[in-house]
Amino acid sequence: MSHGFGIEIPHSRSNVPPRPRSRYLVVIDSGGFTVARLFLESREQVAEFDAGTEEVAQMVGHLRAERTAGEPAWDRALAGHSAAERADARVYVLEI
Repeated sequence: MSHGFGIEIPHSRSNVPPRPRSRYLVVIDSGGFTVARLFLESREQVAEFDAGTEEVAQMVGHLRAERTAGEPAWDRALAGHSAAERADARVYVLEI
């Protein structure tokens, strides 16, 4: 019988490298909803969530938004968005 009371025993550390940090936060309209999308330096998407959350406000509170989502560098990453959505999108470069 275990006396852990549902608390998992910590696992030993492995030699797995840490995940890369997100570099960009894009706040964009998506079918009538504003979403925040996190991207790596390579512009690979790693997360998507509601842009109205407090966490988004904390992440971008001191950063300046850029209107660069319409540039060719974002074509693949934002392929599902219209040109108008991309033109209105705000791109934040996160500090690493």
